[in-house]
Amino acid sequence: MTATASAVRTDDQIQRDVLDELSWDPRVLSTDIGVTVHDGVVTLTGQVDGAARRWAAVRGAQRVRGVRAVADDIEVTPVGPVPVTDGALAIAAGRALEWNSFVPAQRLDLTVANGWIMLRGEVEFGWQRRTAERELRRIRGVRGVTNLVEVRPPARPDADRTRRDVQRALLRGIGTERVTVEVHGDTVTLSGVVRSWWERDQADRVAWSAEGVCAVRNELLVGG
Repeated sequence: MTATASAVRTDDQIQRDVLDELSWDPRVLSTDIGVTVHDGVVTLTGQVDGAARRWAAVRGAQRVRGVRAVADDIEVTPVGPVPVTDGALAIAAGRALEWNSFVPAQRLDLTVANGWIMLRGEVEFGWQRRTAERELRRIRGVRGVTNLVEVRPPARPDADRTRRDVQRALLRGIGTERVTVEVHGDTVTLSGVVRSWWERDQADRVAWSAEGVCAVRNELLVGG
C-alpha cells in the first residue's frame, strides 16, 4: 500500500469514479472487481484471469483524483479453453525476455510453479530489472511475478552527481521542483508532493534510470 496526500472528496465520490474508470479501461474486466473506499483508501477485491489485468485495475484506481492509497486484494485465477501449463509459461517467459532488446536475458533465470514466475539473476541497471518484470506480467496465464533480480552497476555512483542528474531529469520530465532527491550510496530517495500518480510514476522511472542506482525509495505524496 502506498500513502498519498489527502484530497477533499467523499468516499462515495471516489468509489463511483473508480468504478467508472475501471469500466472505461478495456484491459480491465470491471464486472469481476469489487471496489470499497474508506478515508480515501481504495480496496479492490474479486478475481481476474491474469496478472496483467490485476495490474491494470490497480493502476486504474490510482488514476482517480482523491485516492490516497490502493489495497490490492484481487485474486488471479487463469481461465481459458486450454489450461496454460507451467512448462508452456516457462517457454513463453523465456522468449519474452529474449525478444526484448533492453533485457540481458542471458543473465537471467526463471522458474515457474502454479503459474507464478520466480525471476533471478543480475543486471547493470534498475530499469532493466523493472522491464523484465513488466514483460513477464503481460503473459497470459501468469498469476504473479517474484522479482529477485539483483542490480549490480559496473561502477559505484557519485552521490552528488546522481542527485543533480536526477533533479534535472525530473525538472525536464514533470516540470516540478517539489521533489526532493537524496542519494545515499547506491540508493535514491524521493520525497515531496506531486500532482498525480502519473508524475509519481515518472519520478520513479527517472530515479531508476540513473547510472549506478540499485534501489529507489519512492516516498512521494500525491496531492494538489
